[in-house]
Amino acid sequence: MELLRTMHKGVFLLTNIHLHENGIGKPSMKFIKNIYIRTQQFIKNQPSSVNYGIDGLFVAGAMGIAANNNNLFAMRLGATSTQLGMLHFFPSLFALILIIPAGLFTDSLKNKRRMISVMLFLAAIFFIVVSTSAFIPIHTVYFFLIFFALAAVSVNGLYNLAWQSFFPEAVPDKDRNTVLTFRARMTMIVSMIAPLLIGEILTAIPSDEGKIRTHQLFYVLAALLLVINAFHFRKIKAVLPAKPQRISFAEMKTASKRLLSNKQFVFFTLAILFFHMTWHFDWTLYFIGQATYLQMNERMLMLAPVTSTLAQLITLKFWSKMTARRGSEIPLAYGILGLCLNPIAMIVGTSLPAPVGMYVFLVLHFIAMFTFANITLNIFQCLLKVVDEECRSFSISVYSCLIMISNAVMPMVGVAIYNGLGGNLDALRITFVIAFVVRIVAMGLWILRVKYFKRGEVKSI
Repeated sequence: MELLRTMHKGVFLLTNIHLHENGIGKPSMKFIKNIYIRTQQFIKNQPSSVNYGIDGLFVAGAMGIAANNNNLFAMRLGATSTQLGMLHFFPSLFALILIIPAGLFTDSLKNKRRMISVMLFLAAIFFIVVSTSAFIPIHTVYFFLIFFALAAVSVNGLYNLAWQSFFPEAVPDKDRNTVLTFRARMTMIVSMIAPLLIGEILTAIPSDEGKIRTHQLFYVLAALLLVINAFHFRKIKAVLPAKPQRISFAEMKTASKRLLSNKQFVFFTLAILFFHMTWHFDWTLYFIGQATYLQMNERMLMLAPVTSTLAQLITLKFWSKMTARRGSEIPLAYGILGLCLNPIAMIVGTSLPAPVGMYVFLVLHFIAMFTFANITLNIFQCLLKVVDEECRSFSISVYSCLIMISNAVMPMVGVAIYNGLGGNLDALRITFVIAFVVRIVAMGLWILRVKYFKRGEVKSI
């Protein structure tokens, strides 16, 4: 917090000097002072938003630097299309093994915040190991896949699990939408900046060897950001600490029955699981389509996530207000609708000659992502409404475990269908038509689930 205040003061003073030296008058200075005062007031009045926003900056920065490069780095190490699919398979496989025991362990902790810091440190260590992949003489790709998976599961699996369990203890229900919106905004900003910088840097380096060394430095930088965040997160305190719940493996049967009797949790999980299956289905295929058929270089490959994040940033305030006014379920339906349009962007883009198709794809992708902020903002809020508070981490673990199964299997299913249809451009388009159809079905299932609740057939918590 003190670091952020110091940064704001420094920026304010530098702006003062710059404006006076360039003869800019008092109206501009008044505007800058108003921004400074409002920023200071926000820091004072919304400490949770600021702390979670900084957390989002560091984690999104680290994963943006590392995860946006993993396909390119793997290809330069010699990965095949099947091995690219394993980039999603291995993290999910490790998560399946670890997530339930980690959930039970997290539920038993009096201080869940400590678990978050430990996972960030652990991920940093694995990213350092990942950075050495290019120096491994044999089985280089599998060395990279395994240790990248360990780093990814530490952040996207175990860190997220502990984070989601701790969040309700640190932020009261009335403030959650505000805090999550601010954190999402911060993550979106860094998610735009990081890919642009990465794309420019990699494009400017002529040799493959130089690009590989740069990838390695990126993983080291990602590790550094995670270590800084581990220390920062210690500032966040639990204002509503939950009583530790020790569930032994012998009691898991009882806990599982309790979950299955929670119809809200079951209905929510089934609908969102199917949605994730349709979403994960084409993850690897997007990279194949962009790199192989749209002929996008590093700069253009990084521009795709930037346009996606920009669309979310533009619309975040609108969707946040809708969530505050109408709840999280209906905006989430709009988020799923937007994702239905993404396969259309790839089909249309690959049907046009290069480089026109590439630019058309980016424009259509940008439009489709106007509703994606709802996915970021509302799935977790919907989940918190249906979990059993007496075994929150265990409930989140079961939910996360199912999502991880989808994350492990569905990208490889998509690649298998693509290869089975011929592994060519026509096969890619047909596979994206399938993705479009099943996402429409997923949206329909979610709308049916929302209507089921509205009719009161499932008792609200």
